[in-house]
Amino acid sequence: MDKTLQQYIDKLNSLNFAEMYNGDFYLTWDKTQDELEAIFTVADALRYMRENNISTTIFESGLGISLFRDNSTRTRFSFASACNLLGLEVQDLDEGKSQVAHGETVRETANMVSFMADVIGIRDDMYIGKGHTYQKEFMDAVTEGNKAGILEQKPTLVNLQCDIDHPTQAMADALHIIHEFGGIENLKGKKVAMTWAYSPSYGKPLSVPQGIVGLMTRFGMDVVLAHPEGYEIMPEVEEVAKKNAAASGGSFTKVNTMAEAFKDADVVYPKSWAPFAAMEKRTVLYGNGDMAGVKALELELLEQNKQHMDWCCTEELMATTKDGKALYMHCLPADINDVSCVNGEVEATVFDRYRDPLYMEASYKPYIIAAMIFLAKVKDPQATLKALEERSVARWFQK
Repeated sequence: MDKTLQQYIDKLNSLNFAEMYNGDFYLTWDKTQDELEAIFTVADALRYMRENNISTTIFESGLGISLFRDNSTRTRFSFASACNLLGLEVQDLDEGKSQVAHGETVRETANMVSFMADVIGIRDDMYIGKGHTYQKEFMDAVTEGNKAGILEQKPTLVNLQCDIDHPTQAMADALHIIHEFGGIENLKGKKVAMTWAYSPSYGKPLSVPQGIVGLMTRFGMDVVLAHPEGYEIMPEVEEVAKKNAAASGGSFTKVNTMAEAFKDADVVYPKSWAPFAAMEKRTVLYGNGDMAGVKALELELLEQNKQHMDWCCTEELMATTKDGKALYMHCLPADINDVSCVNGEVEATVFDRYRDPLYMEASYKPYIIAAMIFLAKVKDPQATLKALEERSVARWFQK
C-alpha cells in the first residue's frame, strides 16, 4: 500500500462522516467538523492519486448535471473536471434550450434530467431568498422521484453557489490555507481579513464573503469582516460566524476600515460585494418586472461604490500585514488596477506577486467538488481508495 495514501486512509479512519453517504452539500455550516475534514482529506487523496497516475474512476457510466443560472469559468470547469475524474460525463442544463421557457415546473425538470444522473451541481446566486430555496425545491423533487421508484438513484446536490454560501469556493480556499500553513491544526489564532474592496461594477454576490466568515471561524481563526457602512452581509450569516468562533476558540469581529482589518493579518481577502439591503431590493424589482427600477438601482449603487474607491488592496496596506507577507487571496476574477479596470480591488503589483498562489488556490476546487461527490456516493471511502490503488489502473496509459 502506498505510504502517503495509507496516511489519508488512516486520517479518514479517525473521523465520523457516515452521514455524508447519500447526502447533499448545501452550506458548510450544515456539516460537522469531521465531515469538513473528511472532504479535505479525500480531496488531497484524489489529487495525490491523479498526480501519481492512479485512476480514480468509480463510475463506468452516469451523468453529472450542471445548472448555471449565472456566468462561471472556474466553478463550471471545476465541476466538469470533478465529474470526469470520477468517471461521470457532464451535461449542462441550459434552461434557454429546455422546456422551462414553456412553463415546465421545477419538479418536472428535476425528474426529467435525473433518470441516470448521479450528481446535480447548481449555481443560483443572483437573487436574495431565491438560490438556496431553488436548490432545496429541486432536490425535494428528485428525492420524491427516487422514493416513488421513478429514479433508481437519488442524485447528490453540490451547491456551486447560492445566495447564501459558496461552499466549493470557501472549502477550496480553506484547503489552500491549510497547505500554506502546514496543516489544519496550525490555523488557530491566524488572522483572516475578509474585506470589501472597490469595484466599478455592481451586484456582485454576497456568498463569497459569507462563505469565508461562515467557514474560517470553524478553525479557531480570528476572522475580521471589514466593509464601509451600508455594505452589510446577511445578519443570519454573521450569527453563524459568531457561534462558530465561540465554539472553536477563535473570534469574529467587524470593522469599518481596511487598514484595521489588514493590520497584522496572516491572510487578506479583499473582494467586492453588493449591500445586502440593495440585493433584497433588486430581487423585488426583478420579481415585479420593474426593469426601470433595476436600472435606477444599478446607477445608485455604482455612485455609492465610487464613494469608497480608496478601498483597494495596495502595497502600502500589504506592508502592514504580518511581517508584510500576508497570503493574498481572491476567488477570481479580480478587478485589477490599470489592467482590467482603471481603479479596482487590487493593485497590479500585488496581484502579479501572488498570481501563482492565486492559481493554486483555484486548483483545489475540482478536488473539493470531487471529494463531496465521492463521500456522498461511496459507502466505504477508505476501502474504495485502497481498492483503487490496488487495482493499479493508470489514468494516463503510456507504453
